[in-house]
Amino acid sequence: MPLLRRFGRPGLIGMAARTAVVAGTATAVSGGVMRHQQRKADEKYEAQQYEMQQQAAMYQAPPPPPPAPAPAAAPAAGGTDVVAELQQLATLKEQGVLSDAEFEAAKAKLLG
Repeated sequence: MPLLRRFGRPGLIGMAARTAVVAGTATAVSGGVMRHQQRKADEKYEAQQYEMQQQAAMYQAPPPPPPAPAPAAAPAAGGTDVVAELQQLATLKEQGVLSDAEFEAAKAKLLG
């Protein structure tokens, strides 16, 4: 049996097949183009975000240093409060418990 070949224009099935191939190729190409464009847009966005972070870091003022602790009053020899001791000695002198000489000796001892 001889092989039947058709010459000329393609039939309905041939045109449908050709249309499907063209449409499939176009879809694949446009999908690739869209992915490429999206990737480029993402890279550009990330680069802009990085630049903005760098600029913000450049213009950000450094944090202020922590406040220095208040200096504590240094206790006198032996950790006693000199002012309180002197007031107590003055009270004892006013009450007559200490004489002037005893007051002066105790005061000299406290002050060093």
